[in-house]
Amino acid sequence: MTKEERAAGWSWFLSAIQNGYRHFDTAYLYGTEASLTKAIKESGISRKELFITTKLPWGHMGRVQASIDESLKNLETDYVDLYLIHWPFAAKYEEGNPWPTTANGDLVADDSVTFNETWAEMEKVLASGKARAIGVSNFSIKNLKRLLTIAKVVPAVNQVELHPYLAQPELKAFADSKGILLTAYTPTGYATVRSDPTITGLAGKYAVTPAQIILAWHLSRGVAAVPKSTNKEHQRENLEPSMLSAEDIQKINALDRNERLCNKANERGVVYGWTYEQLGW
Repeated sequence: MTKEERAAGWSWFLSAIQNGYRHFDTAYLYGTEASLTKAIKESGISRKELFITTKLPWGHMGRVQASIDESLKNLETDYVDLYLIHWPFAAKYEEGNPWPTTANGDLVADDSVTFNETWAEMEKVLASGKARAIGVSNFSIKNLKRLLTIAKVVPAVNQVELHPYLAQPELKAFADSKGILLTAYTPTGYATVRSDPTITGLAGKYAVTPAQIILAWHLSRGVAAVPKSTNKEHQRENLEPSMLSAEDIQKINALDRNERLCNKANERGVVYGWTYEQLGW
């Protein structure tokens, strides 16, 4: 997210509140926690009516308690409804610099802390009441299995890239078996998926938008979705997904090609700080 987008974020949040949204997904790394706070104040709505998610950044894996306090200060609230480990890897902590990078642009890794150690601290956040629920993001089956060997609390949520081109049925089945709710980011797959002939054809059939078709597909699978939209009309449309027939759901299922659109590996095979093998992707 650019500096300009972060600055404008409060107006998007405000229009979303006015359109009826009550679940807001933010993160320390996005730099949008304070923007959400401004929008909530402007809206006049009670904090108790909202469900707020934020995330522990990669540079704070070894300072969980300080980080949740920073996020709560930014959000001007005593608690968040859901607190997620944003990524399974740790980056070097540099005050004021959430993206410490090497000369080639990869994150400066911090191998001194593991996500299992971080999870133990997340459980303390839950016990303190500063988070009503805790979970993870960008975790594969491989890394969920590692986490569950030590977890006293099973993650409530795993937020991952998920759309018709990256349906992740194995991860969905594993999460279901453990009682973990999958939440989709990049849920409509950008214009790449929204312009797929199968999706546009179904949009024409049901007289709705491609985004509404894809969001209906997510709901049919029991997946939560956190779509991003800066457009008021699109925000309204996203709250009204269509109802799809079983046959049409299968047509969308058939689009799966295990293709990542949001977080692809770079030319060195690295996604920010880890390889696909380390991520379990």
